[in-house]
Amino acid sequence: MNDTRVAAGTRGAARTSSRKRLTQWLHQIVFVGPATFFFILIVIIPFFLGLYYSFTDWNGISKNINWIGIENYTHILTKDPDFRNAFWFTVRFTVVGIILTNLLGFALAYILTKPLRTRNIMRTIFFMPNMIGGLLLGFIWQFIFIRGFAAVGEATGLSLFTLPWLGDRATSFWGIVIVFVWQTAGYLMVIYISSLNNIPKDVLESAEIDGANRWQIIRHIVVPLVMPAVTICLFLAISWAFKMFDLNLALTGGGPFKATESVALDIYNEAFTNNRLGLGTAKAVIFFVIVAIITSIQVRATKSREVEM
Repeated sequence: MNDTRVAAGTRGAARTSSRKRLTQWLHQIVFVGPATFFFILIVIIPFFLGLYYSFTDWNGISKNINWIGIENYTHILTKDPDFRNAFWFTVRFTVVGIILTNLLGFALAYILTKPLRTRNIMRTIFFMPNMIGGLLLGFIWQFIFIRGFAAVGEATGLSLFTLPWLGDRATSFWGIVIVFVWQTAGYLMVIYISSLNNIPKDVLESAEIDGANRWQIIRHIVVPLVMPAVTICLFLAISWAFKMFDLNLALTGGGPFKATESVALDIYNEAFTNNRLGLGTAKAVIFFVIVAIITSIQVRATKSREVEM
């Protein structure tokens, strides 16, 4: 009799456990399933299709797709000066862009965490450029560089405003940098503000009592404690700068004479203007590998410098 009860209890426990597992699976399918499905459909499948097309000579239109192996990759690495020039421009732009963006974002965050009356309004003003689309922002700044600066230069006589900001190799580079920093610094400012607000006040007060000046407090206390935010902001700035396309297209279109053509714009022109989608996707694969390596190194290097509060 006791054995029968034990067996019945075991079967009941097994049924209860199986019901719980089924419920958990249903919850995962309902809540995670749609996101997983669309991620596979929109990201994973196109990625592997692009990887396949990078080994073909497909023009993006024809039904004939010929497998050519690594010929696209050898062409890019040995016979494509446009890609090398675009990559060098992108590297220079990324280095300058991430430094200026993070310095400006941190400076704004540090100032706007002080007890200022207008700090909420100023936060909104500095964040607003990030809400404007890249193409629209590029056309707005194109008008400012060409018409606005020219008018200011005529009125004031300052040579800075009479420069060919989008018509010269050197000034067009800095023109794109100015717009990029103006657009993205506000977003990084919000991240830095969140991190600065989490620093314990007693730590800062103790440093002031011990005689540390403002620069010493920032260097030895504030910066080490906001390193998690630095990791995030550097990662975002690197990815934004490397993938910069819309500002480049709207401001200069890669000119003058492809002097300011980013890798993203070069890939677009190769695939959709020159109708060499196989070669364009091969460039995209190389670019993806390079960016993945750089961001992985950056994340590992900055996370090793993080400290716990």
